[in-house]
Amino acid sequence: MKKVVLTLAISIGLFSCDSVKNVNTSTVSQAATLLSSLSSNATVQQISSLFSLLDANKDEAISSTEAIGSVSENFNTLDTDNNSSLNLSELTGLLGLLK
Repeated sequence: MKKVVLTLAISIGLFSCDSVKNVNTSTVSQAATLLSSLSSNATVQQISSLFSLLDANKDEAISSTEAIGSVSENFNTLDTDNNSSLNLSELTGLLGLLK
C-alpha cells in the first residue's frame, strides 16, 4: 500500500512540473531504447528517428530538457552554434562520438 501511495504521489508531482508536461513517456522510452542501441555503425536514418522521438514539442530542435542519455551528456559539444538547442545536423554529430 505504501508503494502505491508513494508511486501515486511521485507521479502527481512529476506531472505538475512544467518540464514534464505533455511528455509522452512511450516516446521517451522508444528514444532511450534507440539511443542505447546505437553503435559506431549507426546510420543517419537512425539519428533522424532519434531526433523525431526527442523533439517532444515538434519545433525542429532538441532543447536540453528534451535531451536524454548521451545526447544530454554531450549536449554542449553537439551544440556547435551555441544556441542552446540541437538541430538534426548537430545531432548527427553524435555519430562521430560513437566511434
